[in-house]
Amino acid sequence: MREPPQSGLDRHVLFLDRNLGHGPVAAALRERGARVEEHDQNFARDAPDAVWLPEVGRREWAVVTQDDRIRYRVAERTAAANAGVALFIFTGRKMRGPAIGAALVVALPRMLRVLDKQHRPFIAKVTRSGHVEVLAG
Repeated sequence: MREPPQSGLDRHVLFLDRNLGHGPVAAALRERGARVEEHDQNFARDAPDAVWLPEVGRREWAVVTQDDRIRYRVAERTAAANAGVALFIFTGRKMRGPAIGAALVVALPRMLRVLDKQHRPFIAKVTRSGHVEVLAG
């Protein structure tokens, strides 16, 4: 008997960067069944991106951040690429935790499909409407 296809929720871990990794965003994703790790539960609050990105890549977690400048900073971009990081950048501005969490829940199935199909490393953007677009990979 064939196993039913998995949703990806059990195969992927979403790592929430310090700008998203607390309260309502993590709670919304967990309520949907996502496996979530938060920055401050794994690293010092002030750990530079170039320090935690390699470890997150080693663990094969997918990064979710609201820091859209991360893709332009050479040290962070290099660390993410060298570590094979899947990087999702949430682009919704002027949104608070509950709204961001709701938008990421809408985007979650698309994010999981990208994780299943796109070779790492890659950078993708996630919009407030839940659209996911791979920018570099």
